[in-house]
Amino acid sequence: MNEKPASLATSPEGYADWLAELKKRIHQAQQRATLAVNQELVLLYWQIGQDILQRQAEQGWGAKVIDRLAHDLRTTFPDVKGFSRANLMYMRAFAEAWPDAEIVQQAVGRLPWGHNLVLLSKLKDYSDRLAYAHAALEHGWSRNILVMQIETRLLERQGAAVTNFEASLPKPQSDLARESLKDPYRFDFLGLSAESQEREVEGALVRHVTEFLLELGAGFAFVGRQVLLDVGGEEFFLDLLFYHLKLRCYVVIELKTGKFKPEHLGQLGFYLTAVDRQLKNEHDNPSIGLLLCKSKNKIVAEYALSDKSQPMGIAEYKLLESLPAELQTGLPSIKQIEQELGDSDRMGENNT
Repeated sequence: MNEKPASLATSPEGYADWLAELKKRIHQAQQRATLAVNQELVLLYWQIGQDILQRQAEQGWGAKVIDRLAHDLRTTFPDVKGFSRANLMYMRAFAEAWPDAEIVQQAVGRLPWGHNLVLLSKLKDYSDRLAYAHAALEHGWSRNILVMQIETRLLERQGAAVTNFEASLPKPQSDLARESLKDPYRFDFLGLSAESQEREVEGALVRHVTEFLLELGAGFAFVGRQVLLDVGGEEFFLDLLFYHLKLRCYVVIELKTGKFKPEHLGQLGFYLTAVDRQLKNEHDNPSIGLLLCKSKNKIVAEYALSDKSQPMGIAEYKLLESLPAELQTGLPSIKQIEQELGDSDRMGENNT
C-alpha cells in the first residue's frame, strides 16, 4: 500500500486551486498542440494534392503517377499512414475542391482529415461544403454527427419555419429565434409510422431525448413532458417544455398529428401566457411557442400568425422517411481511407 509522504499529507493553503489551474492550462496546451498538428497535416495533404494537380496539368501525367507516388512514399515512410493511393486521390480532390489556400488554413484546415473526407464525399457544391465545415467547427460535431446533419439536410432546413418573430421580438433576438427553428423536423430516429398518434410521438421523443435535442439544435435544454400548469384551479398540460440557453427563454412545443389549423394557435398562445406568468422569471425573455404538425398550408400559417403578438412558429415534422441518396463520386470510399488512417483523426466523437 502506497502512502503519501508526510510532507504531502496536507496541502498548503491555495494549493488545490493552483493545481486545478495548472491542470486546465496543461489540457489547453495539449488541445492546442493537437490542433496545430492536425492543421499541419491537412495543409500538407492540400499541398501534395496541389502538386499532383499541377504536374498532371502541365506535364500530362496520367493517373498511374499516383500509384507510383503511393508506392514510393510508403517505401520511404513505412511508419506513416496516409500515403495510400486512395488517400492521395482524396488529396488531389481536396486541393481541387479548395483552390484557395487561405480557406484551407482558416476553415477546413481546422477540421480533422476524416471530416474533410465526409465533406468531399457527401457534398458537391463549394458553398455547401464551406457552410457545413463552419457548422462542424462551431458545434464541435463528431464525424458521424456531421454525416447525419448532411444527410438530413440540416442547414437547408435551418430558419425555414413559418414564424412571426420579426414582428413579435426585438432584433437581434428575432433573428436568433428564427434561425433556432427549422422546417421540417426529422424524427426518423423514432422508428414510428406516419399514422402514430400525438402521445405516441411525444413519448418516443422523450425516450430518445438525446437525439431529439440534437435535431432541435444547439441551445435547447429539456425541461419536461406533460408539464402541469394550474390556471384558476383547472389543470392544463404542456406537451413538451424546453429552455433555450442562448435565447434565454422557455420554448413550448405542441404536437398535432394532423394538418395545421388556425385554432391551434389559440391553445398555444394560452400556454405561452401561463408559462410567462408562472414559470418565467425577471431575467427571462418572453416564451416562444413552436407548433409541430404533420402538414401545413404555408399561406394559411402566415395568415394565422399575422395578428398574433406572442412569438410563435409553425413547422412540420417527418417520421419515417428515406434519407437522401448519398452523392456518388469517383473517389474511394471513406471506409477505405479509414482502414489506412485508423480512427485517430476523430474530433470529439462523443460531442454532439
